[in-house]
Amino acid sequence: MIVSPQSMSFSQPLPLRSGPSVRDYILAFETYGTLNADRSNAVLICHALNASHHVAGQYEGQPDSTGWWDTMIGPGKPVDTERFFVIGVNNLGSCFGSTGPMHVNPDTGKVYGADFPVVTVEDWVDAQARLLDAMGIAQLAAVMGGSLGGMQALSWTLLYPQRVRHAVVVASAPNLTAENIAFNEVARRAIVTDPDFHGGHFYEHGVVPKRGLRIARMIGHITYLSDDVMNEKFGRQLRRGVGPRYSTQDVEFQIESYLRHQGDKFSEYFDANTYLLITRALDYFDPALAHEGSLSRALAPALANFLLVSFTTDWRFAPRRSREIVKALLDNRRGLSYAEIEAPHGHDAFLLEDPRYMGVVRAYFERIARELA
Repeated sequence: MIVSPQSMSFSQPLPLRSGPSVRDYILAFETYGTLNADRSNAVLICHALNASHHVAGQYEGQPDSTGWWDTMIGPGKPVDTERFFVIGVNNLGSCFGSTGPMHVNPDTGKVYGADFPVVTVEDWVDAQARLLDAMGIAQLAAVMGGSLGGMQALSWTLLYPQRVRHAVVVASAPNLTAENIAFNEVARRAIVTDPDFHGGHFYEHGVVPKRGLRIARMIGHITYLSDDVMNEKFGRQLRRGVGPRYSTQDVEFQIESYLRHQGDKFSEYFDANTYLLITRALDYFDPALAHEGSLSRALAPALANFLLVSFTTDWRFAPRRSREIVKALLDNRRGLSYAEIEAPHGHDAFLLEDPRYMGVVRAYFERIARELA
């Protein structure tokens, strides 16, 4: 499936939960499939931390450009683009085309840098809703996301309950645990203490805080994998396959080499200020906060039917967190399906082609397609 990126400009200011507004901003997006005559078959895909609007397919002449959820979305796949019109949107504050810290602030004429305002999951949903308005889509057949994307899908059902018929929330949670916030904070400290960070205005100095980004990615990547997967893939293998060199600074183990490779790749394409913004949005997400901690009361406005999926070895967004959402929805007598998939891959399982997982999603979207028929 060959696809092309698109963008749309918005002049009307978008008020943010943090206080300020963003005006004259751009949202990058992609679409797959065809919107039907009554515009009822649209599916919005919300992305996680380091992903983008490039959800599926490839760019012309770029065989290595496969979208991050291509296993899930496309012709004949669980989210079948021969039946559904799928939309992927890059969130505000990201570094893949939508307005973010690397862009010029229209109020100052200078690059935003660290001055880009703090954004929340709810702000992203508001921006996505404006894009759908511009596309003439009044109601979504479904909104879907994994991890941070699942938080956005959940937020859609609360902020715009009349506009969502189904919500698919995968490997997600109603808020972050203290441990998760702690991991995010350590990663942020790695970035802001890099001498090349310059208080977030490193663009002006012609440098990139790559050391901090590398460490942040290494920390994050550890939390995405299960202990079983790391042991199976790397175990205690030494990099050279011979005895240890007894060095405190050399790369000795295969897992060290792998993490450094992941960190190096990440530091070449991701923006440091974006990393700070997105992890902070993760931290702040907590719909129950305004309801004295009651998730049941927080989810009362939702009208959608839900599919929730979790994975047994995902310790970053453990199944018990999905079950909290399940209980709150049952308290409100909402229609839902829940699948807890036994998979060894940890949090990253939501990106992989596990046949049971794919089967659950396929069956659910076939149900949605029958409703549209």
